[in-house]
Amino acid sequence: MQFLIPFALPRRICWWTLFISSWSLTVQAQETGAEAGPSAGAKLERVEITARQTDTELRRRASTAKQVYGREELDKFGDTNVADVLQRLPGVTMQGNSPRLRGLGAGYTLLMINGDPAPPGFALDQLDPSQVERIEVSKGPSASQSAQAVAGSINIILKEAPKRSQRDLRLSTAYRFEKPTVSGSFTFGEKWGDMSLALPISTFQWRGQINSESARQVTGTDGNPASATQHGDNRYQGQGLNIAPLLTWRLSEDETLTWQSFVQSGAWNSTTHYDNRILSGSPALEGDSSNQGGWEFARTRLQWVNNFSADARIEIKGGIQASHGRFDNQSTGAGTQQQRTLGDNREASLTQAGNYTRLLNEAHSVALGWDLEWRERQEQRDATLQGAVWLAGLNGQAFAAQVQKTAVFVQDEWQITPQWFATLGVRNETIDTRSQGSSLDLSNNSTVFAPMLHVSYKFDAAGKDLVRASLTRSYKAPDISTLLARPAPNSLFADLSQANTVLAPDNIGNPALRPELATGLDIAYEKYLSQGGLFSVGIFYRQINDLVRSVTSQQQTTDYATAPRWVSQAVNFSSGRAAGLELELKGRAGELLPALFDAKLPLNLRGALNYYRSEVDSLPGPDNRLDGQQPWSGTWGMDYRLGIAPITVGANLAFTPDYVTRQSLTQTLDQGRSRSIDMFARWIYAENVSMRLALSNIAPLANESLTSSGANQQVYSARLSRTGINFSVEMKL
Repeated sequence: MQFLIPFALPRRICWWTLFISSWSLTVQAQETGAEAGPSAGAKLERVEITARQTDTELRRRASTAKQVYGREELDKFGDTNVADVLQRLPGVTMQGNSPRLRGLGAGYTLLMINGDPAPPGFALDQLDPSQVERIEVSKGPSASQSAQAVAGSINIILKEAPKRSQRDLRLSTAYRFEKPTVSGSFTFGEKWGDMSLALPISTFQWRGQINSESARQVTGTDGNPASATQHGDNRYQGQGLNIAPLLTWRLSEDETLTWQSFVQSGAWNSTTHYDNRILSGSPALEGDSSNQGGWEFARTRLQWVNNFSADARIEIKGGIQASHGRFDNQSTGAGTQQQRTLGDNREASLTQAGNYTRLLNEAHSVALGWDLEWRERQEQRDATLQGAVWLAGLNGQAFAAQVQKTAVFVQDEWQITPQWFATLGVRNETIDTRSQGSSLDLSNNSTVFAPMLHVSYKFDAAGKDLVRASLTRSYKAPDISTLLARPAPNSLFADLSQANTVLAPDNIGNPALRPELATGLDIAYEKYLSQGGLFSVGIFYRQINDLVRSVTSQQQTTDYATAPRWVSQAVNFSSGRAAGLELELKGRAGELLPALFDAKLPLNLRGALNYYRSEVDSLPGPDNRLDGQQPWSGTWGMDYRLGIAPITVGANLAFTPDYVTRQSLTQTLDQGRSRSIDMFARWIYAENVSMRLALSNIAPLANESLTSSGANQQVYSARLSRTGINFSVEMKL
């Protein structure tokens, strides 16, 4: 097993790995020796029973609260990326490429791939649903996984090894702007004796247009009041490739070795043109721009599992991942200043983890384990202004940050009675960070001790009605990019001999950021109906300390400018709290509403309504909510199978209202309402062939926002995207 330990790991991680791995082997040897006693010859034969369980049944049987979405939900709308799937799930909202739970902002939701935290910036909108087996949404952390899940976690489980030959082909074409795009995926699966291989490959393209309108009432470049309006036309396109091979080798009746990798590569470009209308003064306005770039990401993992006795199991895994991103941005800034920025970002990480599970008796199953990670990010920028080097002391210099995490945990799954079940766990995570660059070498250390308790009670033996409750400790670690002490001057005020404005601040990282710590309570009631439907109602509460928020202040002197500058920096700002009520209902219409619909009607309904409240202690009310948390959100959907042919049609509506967030004592953000309407039709043409036609973002609303600081500093913006149409064909060859 020594080959599983990455050679480049820091010394502390290597020693922890060697110690725990040696302890695990010692336990295994003791168990094997114990079996050599009088009962050694009485080896129990393993009996495997395979049955396909529905998403609802998997959810009901889970030891902790979670929602499960399998192939039916993944395939329903013919989506070409996972981000579009997530935005329709109950309680999930998307902001850019970041999924959010409980209305909380990015970073509060843990995104995982096969149970391991996804790397920062993982491109969900470039992951094909055909490569995914299922998606699990958990409302609270567990000791066996990362505690970095204040709002909950989303676990994307990639394709599993097939039990028989598989040849699935999917081709699709979509139109959103200018001309069609094409995408395709092919999944090859085969089983040879004790070895199984799954090889999903997908290619994708995207193209679109966003029209924007903005209005500014700000301080101009001359320090006097100014106002202007802008109309923007942004056009973008790109393409990429995903490969996710999975090889499973059954070494013996008790041992399994699994190798899984994920490779992603792509390129993109965009252009933006502005029509500006200056109403008064000398406002600073964006200029036309042309941007292009690309990325590569690779991740590989090896996992060894040994069920070396009827009641003991050990799992050890190790992985390596690396990513590379680059961009070339060229724009016309204030006046006729030509700006160009070349960027190169590289990130690498090593992980090693394992756990030992022991069935103590019929009631207790105890797991002990560890998670180790080392990660480094390097950034380099080269910028010019009017052809001359801009910020000569900073650009061209490499900035780097390292994060080292060490975690150990113990978890006990306890069947108290046939109706009571509890999961008790403790996880301790230590995080060491170090930031280098611009003559700085800063580091900090933090430790998070996270006890967790999950309890469920079944009102009946079948578990059709149950109550779940959780009391947990979790945290949100600073993103590694926010730890880099690199200043980023605002491009609207590229002349560093002039002052900028409070609504156009420079940005700088903060290597001294501490993790946010949260204590959470979750209570939910779930009722499972006889025909597969369900109803659930839940409440949650989070107390968050060391809350991080970007604070903008005017600095009279800086290392990079000769004039006073407004600078935005993330700091541990305050403490806060969030609470909410979550309702979900889904099932056959005749079962949910028997007075209105016939029991045999092939109509399925689903809906969710979520109500949120939050407060930040250091800010006065009203509207002193956590960043990005809307007051409520709702989703509604249906699908109906037509009787004249094997055709299913359906629709989905997701909505959030407008709301105001007080970001500081003087600055507010007014976010407009959001609405998403999607429709689909699926025709099963033959036993192994199906077709889908889907419309997305029907009757789109403009994404509006208004940022205000005082009475005379306001920036309004509205961005409108287009409706999309997608046609796909799926064949099982």
